[in-house]
Order: sequence, then C-alpha cells, then structure tokens
Amino acid sequence: MLNKYLFSILFVLSVFCTQAQTTINGSFVHGGITRTYSFYVPASYTPGTAVPMVIGLHGTSSDGASFAQYRDFRPIADTANFIMVHPDGSTMIGIRFWNYGNVFGSTVDDVGFLEALIDTISASYTINPQRIYAAGMSNGSFMSYCLACESDRFAAIGGVTGSMSVSMYNSCNPVRPTPTIHVHGTDDPTNPYAGTSTMVGIDQMSRFWVDQNSCDTTPAVINLPDINTTDGATATRYLYTGGTNGNTVELFKVTGGEHTWPGWPMPSSNDITCMDFDACIELWRFFCQYEIPAATSIKKYPDVELNVWPNPSEGLVNFQTAEHTIYEVAVFDLQGREVERVTKEDIRSIDLGHLKEGMYIAKISGQGFYAVKKLNISR
Repeated sequence: MLNKYLFSILFVLSVFCTQAQTTINGSFVHGGITRTYSFYVPASYTPGTAVPMVIGLHGTSSDGASFAQYRDFRPIADTANFIMVHPDGSTMIGIRFWNYGNVFGSTVDDVGFLEALIDTISASYTINPQRIYAAGMSNGSFMSYCLACESDRFAAIGGVTGSMSVSMYNSCNPVRPTPTIHVHGTDDPTNPYAGTSTMVGIDQMSRFWVDQNSCDTTPAVINLPDINTTDGATATRYLYTGGTNGNTVELFKVTGGEHTWPGWPMPSSNDITCMDFDACIELWRFFCQYEIPAATSIKKYPDVELNVWPNPSEGLVNFQTAEHTIYEVAVFDLQGREVERVTKEDIRSIDLGHLKEGMYIAKISGQGFYAVKKLNISR
C-alpha cells in the first residue's frame, strides 16, 4: 500500500514537472528521416484550455534554436498564452533548409512533416486547431507561403525577407483565403525586393494574396515613426482591408533595410536592420486577429483520386472517384456559411446553378474518405 502511495506521489510530481517545463525537445521519423524540433510552453498554459500555436521557420543554414534566439517570440507567448514551436529543416551536404518545392533537388515532404508536428504536439497539449500560424525568415518565409498554398491547417501566415518562387506562384491554389503579413527590405541582397528570374517580387506577391483574400486593391499607407534615426532604414506599412471574413493583407516595406529581421539585429553582422518596429510583435498582432472558420476547418485525405468538372462551372458540377462512392456533398461560401448540402447513396453530379457567381468550398464525403475542393461558379 505504501508503495502504491509513493508511486502516485511520484506520478503527480512527474506530471507537474512536465507542465512546469518551458522548453521541450523532441523528434520523430517522417518520410524515413528523423526530424527534430523544440517548443516553448508558457507558464500561463493550462492543460485542457485550448491555446494558439505559432511555428517559426528558420532560414537556410540556420536551425530552430537560432530562430528562437534571434527572432524571439517567447516573451510574447508568455503574455499572450500561445505555444511557440521551433522545428528544424532537413539537411543536404550539411546545410539545413526547408523544401518548399524541389529546393536543392530535394524530395523531402516538409508540408507533411509540419502537419505531423502539429498533430504530435496536439496529442499532448491542448492546441486550438483553428488558431495555428506560421512565421518564416528567408527560406522559412518561402516555406510559410508554401503552407498557405498547400495546407489547410493555418489561419494566417507571416514572412520576413522571403517570397514565393515563380513555380509556387504559378501553381498556388489555396483551399481558402489566408491572411498574410510580409516584411521586406528594399536593399535585401539575398532575396531582392524586385524579385529574380526564380523569385516573385514582393509587390507582385502581396497583390497575389490581396486577390486571394478579395481585399480592396487600394491600401491604407502608414509611415512608421522613424524612432531610430541612426539605423539606416525607415518603414512604411501597407494595409489592405475588406477581404473575405474580414481578412486583411499587410506589407511592411523597409526602405534601406537588408536581409534582416526588424528589431533583432544579428551579432557581428553589418547588415542594416530597421529598429523602428519589432517584427515579432507585428506578426503576432496580425496573427491574433484570425482563426479558421469552423465550416472550412477540414483535414483532407490526399490519396483519394477525385475529379470535379467543369470547374469553373455555370451550375452543373460532376464528381468522380476511382474507388469510392460519394454519399454527401456540402458546399460553403467563403464566409464559412453552408449554402447547399446533397445527401444520397451515389452522387455523380449536383446543380449549383442557383448560387451566385464566385468561389465556394465543397466538402465531398464517401465511404472511408472525405476531400475538399474549391468550386468556381462563373457564367
């Protein structure tokens, strides 16, 4: 009996110590590769109470620990009560990076790894699945936009000193409108503001997300106070409002800024860092406004071969799968409101001719699967 009580006391103490720990390191195998990560749990976290998650994505040749040190969201997490995650990219010839699409010829599935990481942490900590965000630096910024294009798990995306590759830009087809915030220096020598033959320019990239979110194309322009007159840089904030679900898109154009994270100069670096604002604070200020609408918070099954045609359609939409029977099709507008639901034993087509022109989200369900498709009703 005494041993039983001692065991109970030790168990309680171990749980308490685990909850009191602020930084947890972990690893798991994904795609045949051992992937590593750490995450920070603020003291304000209470098990059972859902909290947001922010994933910080480092740049090429860096790692999660460096991101935590030099782009430090942890003091913000302490007051705002979110879990801050610092994953490590995979390596090639000793260089760590994120594969947002055949980078260095890599076939590593980093979208799958980051989604699996969300699931891994959520298995032990109470994460709000509708309030997950990604913030990337340089190569990590490219990866953040890749997540906005290919994953349905993120409520908002932030990028600093990165962009979208031309191939990503041309193929990006987000499941739903995703709010974005971007910070970029006009004198960035690594990822030039105007773009390159393989990288989209920053103004063009911002317009892409303005269009995706159906925001007003004329922004409010705010010149940030030049608090630090010796840093060699000033900043202008472009705010695009009026988007779907109240979404906005923001761009911080840092005139004179180089390949740096505003507010956080790197030691022993001569690169110009704007000190008029803190990019960590601005990214969280932006993120905390948004959550995924419940109706479109849907996890897809990527292995189902589902054909939907014509798309765009004037009204009649056909569905076909190689192996599955479709039992239900639910259609939502971009505000997350259900506008149509058809349920029967074998759905081959539905008539959406009564809907207004525009974009919709369809959740297609059948035996052992469901999938999500964007539908464009156009006449």
